[in-house]
Amino acid sequence: MSGPYRYTRPPSPAAATGTAATVWAQTASDFGIARPPTLVVLTSAPELLAPAWALLRESLIAGSGSRTDRELVAAGVSQANRCPFCVDAHAVLLHATGDHALGEAVAAAAAPRDERAARLLAWGRATRVPGAPELTPPPFAAADLASHLGTALAFHFVNRIVSALCDENLLPAGAQRLRAVRSLAGRSVSRVVRAAHAPGASLTLLDSPGPGPRWAAGTSVGPAYDALRAAAASGADLLDDTDLGLVLETVARWDGSHPGPGPDGLPDRAERPGARLALLAALAPYRITAADVAAWRVPPFTDRCLVRLIAYGAFAAVDRIESALPVPVPREPR
Repeated sequence: MSGPYRYTRPPSPAAATGTAATVWAQTASDFGIARPPTLVVLTSAPELLAPAWALLRESLIAGSGSRTDRELVAAGVSQANRCPFCVDAHAVLLHATGDHALGEAVAAAAAPRDERAARLLAWGRATRVPGAPELTPPPFAAADLASHLGTALAFHFVNRIVSALCDENLLPAGAQRLRAVRSLAGRSVSRVVRAAHAPGASLTLLDSPGPGPRWAAGTSVGPAYDALRAAAASGADLLDDTDLGLVLETVARWDGSHPGPGPDGLPDRAERPGARLALLAALAPYRITAADVAAWRVPPFTDRCLVRLIAYGAFAAVDRIESALPVPVPREPR
């Protein structure tokens, strides 16, 4: 199908049935966008679609606390990951919440004038660095930890998928760069964004997920996170033991930095293309090139295999971030 996709041709959502059709119905009713490219790009590997949607929905859309706060967290994550598509999307969604000044601050990569908003944006950016001391204490109430942290981790995954497999423009011809277009696009989804969405609706799409990590205990975010972790981890079977060991060791040492454009310590494309693709997906997905993809995607590898490998690398970074989290007891912000 046509669209803002790179290196893969996802099947048309118009032909979806079963679980996928239910996902698209939920994105239309709860997200305001019937077939967002950030999820459509996963449909070549359909086992990833429902878990990715579930984590996004249960954290960003149906999570506790303020939607504006969660959008700021997601925007900070997207800035830290250098994902212009997602930064622009969150600028538009902040317009949709009615916080137009915040939407424009995010679009301009400027510090919000509101101190608390600036802290939320900075907290989101800090989540890229495993174990960053800036994460404690978090700038939100203890009761909102699962929704805010779930939002951050969801977008650490989504950013990497989008940067690897989608064009960087949110709208055709980069129209989102115009303030009037951002405002109009926000207004078009404002009713859905400002509505209350009951937690748990996406969990019926998942296949017996576990309860999830301790920070999400007792919330719908936990099973959604668990389901996406399991689905993404299955991509490890695309790497041989040597390459898999290299990926795991490299990500375990990662400090949140962006690899430089010169010699970066990543595997050579000609010698270890699978390990290189997985590590680029984890650390710098915006640097994946057609040559990187072509070096690996030879028969029997398919579009489904490519999406699964990128998702595996993306979630390897998410897992590194999540496993290194400080163990705070969140306090009410002052």
